Amino acid sequence: MASKKTETGGTVVIKKYANRRLYNTQSSSYITLDDLAAMTREGIDFQVVDAKSGDDITHSILTQIIMEEEASGKQMLPVSFLRDLISMYGNSMQAMMPSYLEASMTNFRNNREKLQEALRDNMSNNPIAKIAETNMAVMKAMGEALIPGSKPSKPTTTSSKDDELATLKKQMADMQKKLDELGK
Repeated sequence: MASKKTETGGTVVIKKYANRRLYNTQSSSYITLDDLAAMTREGIDFQVVDAKSGDDITHSILTQIIMEEEASGKQMLPVSFLRDLISMYGNSMQAMMPSYLEASMTNFRNNREKLQEALRDNMSNNPIAKIAETNMAVMKAMGEALIPGSKPSKPTTTSSKDDELATLKKQMADMQKKLDELGK
């Protein structure tokens, strides 16, 4: 994911103090891990440094954010994946894993964007395409949680959303009726 630069054009420096407080040097304010998660989702480039030693601790802070997200019931990482990941530590494959995971995430993002583009280009009165469009909106919402900084879609008015939903419900009812007839 490409990181956005701040208004000043650089990386935001966050200082972490011994009392576990995080200080945003750009806004001159204390922030929380939730604020850092929001900055990540917005694609804002930041670096977390230990206030006393000056060590870069960004990696451990990002890992801590993931742990808190997983613990709060927003689990995204399957247990089997976590086990596989843990088994890679100390393994000869450990050195390759960061670049492999990064490339996989880049491919995921690119494929998602291509799928969205193809669906946009092929949307017509096709009821299957309408269902796919709805599914794409759900996928996009889930993807935004996974891939911070993705572009928000154009907002639609509530009435048009209601109309689309009513149309989709009718189409689904029609399809169910046809399936029921075929099953007889």
